[in-house]
Amino acid sequence: MFHSTKYPSFAQEVQRPRSERPGKQRKARTMTDVPHAAVIKSEQKIHLKDYNPDERAGLAKEAGRARAAELGMEIAELQELMFAASQHSLLIVFQAPDTGGKDGAINRALSYLHAQSCRTASFKVPTEEEAAHDFLWRIHKHTPGKGGISIFNRSHYEDVLVVRVHNYVPEETWKKRYQQINEFEATLASSNTIILKFFLHISFEEQKKRLLDREKDPIKGWKLSPNDWREREFWGDYMKAYEAAISKCSTPNAPWWIVPSNAKWFRDLAIAEAIAETLRPFRAQWTAEVERIGAEAVKELQAFRVEHPLK
Repeated sequence: MFHSTKYPSFAQEVQRPRSERPGKQRKARTMTDVPHAAVIKSEQKIHLKDYNPDERAGLAKEAGRARAAELGMEIAELQELMFAASQHSLLIVFQAPDTGGKDGAINRALSYLHAQSCRTASFKVPTEEEAAHDFLWRIHKHTPGKGGISIFNRSHYEDVLVVRVHNYVPEETWKKRYQQINEFEATLASSNTIILKFFLHISFEEQKKRLLDREKDPIKGWKLSPNDWREREFWGDYMKAYEAAISKCSTPNAPWWIVPSNAKWFRDLAIAEAIAETLRPFRAQWTAEVERIGAEAVKELQAFRVEHPLK
């Protein structure tokens, strides 16, 4: 296990006392004194420069991958229990800058999960019909039902990110959306939806490297777009928008996790551990419900056998 005094549990929320918060002179904080991904407390104002996107916590790649595989098996077991108990659902949100690794992270998460109860949704420029409704209308219909999992590739947060950066709506409009998002997520949580939101944190330099690597890879050529370089010019504005969204919309029932993502294997490990740590406390409850359902099924079958003996 990676948990120790050096690597606290994911279940511990990260927030330094005000007197110890990083100041302007403090170097970027590493993950050696916090979990592999930082879970943000409610009303905690964050600055992304205080989180190291290149963190590896001193782990070797192969050890990290092996641990992620172990966690993947546990996640699969927990998902099966959640599906059978049908008491809760799970919503996983991925946000990141361009080239941040959302597709790769989602593919890795899907490798742990059973397809029968899992679906993904990608949110790009709203369609004409979507734009004619409130910004959450297109989101709500993709949220998971009891026992199910929904994974969002981008999400409702685009309406306080790109919309804010490019002034697609007045400031007074997007500022109201933080509270509207919190109320929306609180509604989901009140219906037993477990919510995990991951910000895949990469550096400005890593984004440049990944964009240039795409140009050299004929298999990834389909992803190339001059718009990626245009958007890169707004990097500072996007980081401020992410900081505001994470700070204002991380709540006890819908926390944000800042995931160091320059190293893809470390990103996958951090996400797997966050999912496992979040679902693990429900194991006993789900197991009890599955056993209750099973006992009822046995009784029903026994009654059937009385009236219809085996031949």
